[in-house]
Amino acid sequence: MLPYLGTTPLAGVDAGALNGLYAVLLAGGRKDAEGGGLAPRSVRYVHTIAHRLFKDAVRWGRLARNPADAADPPRGTSSGSPNMVTWSAQELARFLDGARTTDRHWAAYLLLATTGMRRGEALGLRWADLDLAACRAAIRQTVVTVNHEVRFGTPKTAKGRRTVTLDAVTVAALREHRKAQTAERLLIGAGWRDHDLVFAKVDGTPLHPERFSREFTRRLARLGLPPIRLHDPRHGWATMALAAGVHPKVVQERLGHASISITLDTYSHVSPALHGEAAETVAALVFGTAR
Repeated sequence: MLPYLGTTPLAGVDAGALNGLYAVLLAGGRKDAEGGGLAPRSVRYVHTIAHRLFKDAVRWGRLARNPADAADPPRGTSSGSPNMVTWSAQELARFLDGARTTDRHWAAYLLLATTGMRRGEALGLRWADLDLAACRAAIRQTVVTVNHEVRFGTPKTAKGRRTVTLDAVTVAALREHRKAQTAERLLIGAGWRDHDLVFAKVDGTPLHPERFSREFTRRLARLGLPPIRLHDPRHGWATMALAAGVHPKVVQERLGHASISITLDTYSHVSPALHGEAAETVAALVFGTAR
């Protein structure tokens, strides 16, 4: 909101100004490597924040009414993100197999695919945040870009600050990655910049999120795989987990969604299959029919 309304006096923000903001965000609000506009659902989140902001202003006597009450945010979608494209399990395995021996970021790709972490969460992960013996990763730091410059940050919400359990394959990959990083560090010597980052440049400094996304795109193009965004393996993990019967609450907690309603709304496309599974499961319990 700040780049568009930050210089406007509080009393000068009306429904028209908010509607203009929403239109700008829909047309070109993305700040990552993909560019383009934000999804309607994302713009509705902005509206929710704006509504709360102005509600507080009314409560504190700074405004007579809440301009967000009269604004018209875009309608949400009940079919998940319109930009969501996911690979099959076989396509994901093909990508990981192809990158394993030729890409120093392979362990990062694997972590994203097996945990549903966001890009900035994975790039901000520190070795101190990992307990590989216990198969756990604590998400406490993120890497973001501000005006295309890399900055360290923290998870956006309390739910985003979480601990994720790791599978055995991912733990083994991280152990191997640490050995490779240690070798790089010895070669660099005094030039190493120690940020304790799990995934870093060869000198230890943080990876640029947008460049990391572009490298991912080039990699999958070379492998001849269907084009997806770096964010989409997160969607793929959630889709496969829900389809496999993982409880939505567990999916919400692993993804770091602020509420389970966000999870259910985003992945509502999985629901029809789950409804059929539920019907057959309960029928088998009641009638003793074979499934």
